[in-house]
Amino acid sequence: MGRNTRKRRTPLATKAIAASAALALGGGGLIWANFYASAHESNNGGWQNQTKAASAQVATISCPDVGQKLTDVPNQARTEVDGELATLDRQITDAYQRLATTRDAQTRDASFVQNSILQPLKDRRQAIIDRIQLEINRIGGRAPDSLDTLAGCTGTPANQTTGGQQQGGQQQGGQQQGGQQQGGQQQGGQQQGGQQQGGQQQNNGGQAGNGPNAADFVDITKVQPNVQAKPQKTGNASNGVFITRCGVNANKNHNTDNVIVAPGVKNGAHHLHDYVGNQSNDAFADNNKFAAAQTSCQNQQDKSSYYWPVLRVQDGTQDFDQNNDGGGKEGNVGKILVARQAQIKFVGSPTSKVVAMPQFLRIITGDAKTTTNGLANANAHWSCTGFENKVQLTTQYPICPQGSNVVRTFAFQSCWDGQNIDSANHRTHVAFADAGGNCQNGFKAIPQLTMRLVYSVPPPVVQNGQVKNAYAVDGFPEQLHKAATDHDDFINVMSPNLMNKVVNCINNGQRCA
Repeated sequence: MGRNTRKRRTPLATKAIAASAALALGGGGLIWANFYASAHESNNGGWQNQTKAASAQVATISCPDVGQKLTDVPNQARTEVDGELATLDRQITDAYQRLATTRDAQTRDASFVQNSILQPLKDRRQAIIDRIQLEINRIGGRAPDSLDTLAGCTGTPANQTTGGQQQGGQQQGGQQQGGQQQGGQQQGGQQQGGQQQGGQQQNNGGQAGNGPNAADFVDITKVQPNVQAKPQKTGNASNGVFITRCGVNANKNHNTDNVIVAPGVKNGAHHLHDYVGNQSNDAFADNNKFAAAQTSCQNQQDKSSYYWPVLRVQDGTQDFDQNNDGGGKEGNVGKILVARQAQIKFVGSPTSKVVAMPQFLRIITGDAKTTTNGLANANAHWSCTGFENKVQLTTQYPICPQGSNVVRTFAFQSCWDGQNIDSANHRTHVAFADAGGNCQNGFKAIPQLTMRLVYSVPPPVVQNGQVKNAYAVDGFPEQLHKAATDHDDFINVMSPNLMNKVVNCINNGQRCA
């Protein structure tokens, strides 16, 4: 994998940071489908085939998420700290790639993974963590005492179940244990870019050998309804809707950067994004560049950036980035699908009026690393047209019936701290409303961004514990393309005039575009 080049250390803070509260049913619900669905749904009657791997080889690497602990980094230290976090992410990616390409050595030496991959990784991570502590403390901050315990990583063996754990007849989509999501993966070797690695063929699912696998899919017609009702509206509710039309990225504006968590770091996301709205979003964009950019939105006053990981069908196709960092080199392979619809709208609060978002507000919703972090910050919602009001999935991808399309839906945090356009962990300046729809801790209700992406996806075929023509979101290679890792990013670059129109529209109960 190529190395990032930059003039200064800059961030790839991990996408999953502990928020001030876990996903609340109220704020994290799906306004679009007129309901609120939990990220921790259970599929009663869902897919029951729990494939066991024949091999006990390590399937993936789980490293504690250092960024979760860094909720209070002084502004003067953020550039350096975020740069160190970017290095930690790159180290994990490099270690995962070494894990994938040394299968022969692993079969000959039972201690190879520990001695040659995990221990060196721990040593390198400890050096970075030490620097993070120094950078925070030298300007008067206080680094968390727990950072020293986060250097070590573990290898998840392949002889665990490859999906959720069966409990009481319900599919739980993986059991969270000790802060890590234990799912296990089916494995036997590694194949990347069509080239067999280490003389073995991996059986971990997916075109690149790093997922998804059969247990990651469920026939949506066999899942019991799990959608909960919205909070009841009060007399002070803001009932309006503002729609912005920005296209589906038909012009193929892609890159593997993430300017929110990794400004200045090329390939900071380690996976490919679709971009609509602002056309100048890359690792090196700043607020001035955003403000001067072109936009794909019909309303030219909306230069906001809306971006999300691409969805691919793993049908053997090698797309344009097959040999690129963030693409095929990191296990993100297959045909990139363009959404049939990308519907973006802003809605109000069931209990209060909304205030204007500040210009350049950054919001990340969901968690790109739930495979190792657990589901606390997961906000993925998968469904099929015709089922959205009944079934929403977080830990599995739906197999839709004939004539039905795959739907990804996002409902962003709708409460803002009233001061900051970002935070050290990119989460704590915004929050979800509580189960009653109220903002807590002095936070203010803002227009809630909701996005609905619709795709025409050839239905995967699951047979004998194997899946053919799987589809999956792009992700960090060690996250195994799990459905729960889906996430979405937003930077508000509306003009103040347009934002005021959005607020007035929503507060007055109108439907505007």
